Amino acid sequence: MILIDADACPVKPQIVEVAIRRNIPAIFVAGSYLRLPDHPLVRLFVAGEGFDAADDAIVEVVRPGTVTVTADILLAGRVIEKGGAVLDPKGREFTEASIGEAVATRNLMADLRGGIEQGGGPKPYTKADRAAFVNALDRVLTRIG
Repeated sequence: MILIDADACPVKPQIVEVAIRRNIPAIFVAGSYLRLPDHPLVRLFVAGEGFDAADDAIVEVVRPGTVTVTADILLAGRVIEKGGAVLDPKGREFTEASIGEAVATRNLMADLRGGIEQGGGPKPYTKADRAAFVNALDRVLTRIG
């Protein structure tokens, strides 16, 4: 099963494509309604807009053999604690060995940004990013069987 932290996920179409091709359920968890393709393997769970509602819903169903797609480092850590695999939307896999450093980097960057006005946002998501994600998702799904 693929669980998706769906509200800001830029690879929804790619996840649907992989889920259908591999005959694996994809559950998109969001704070509010999202339009998704009508397919029996593709489902939406609306967790509500409470703080961490979608994260909590994902963690509740994670088990070994699931893959979660999220850019949220703290959610990634919670998923790993429950034995799930985690990919970010660019195809980077978080593991027990890498999550501590990722959380520390996230916290450091948040501290550095404190009080500094940010502009521009993240770099645009490219075709190469999408391809790297699909390759990583296929690799992880093959590994976990």
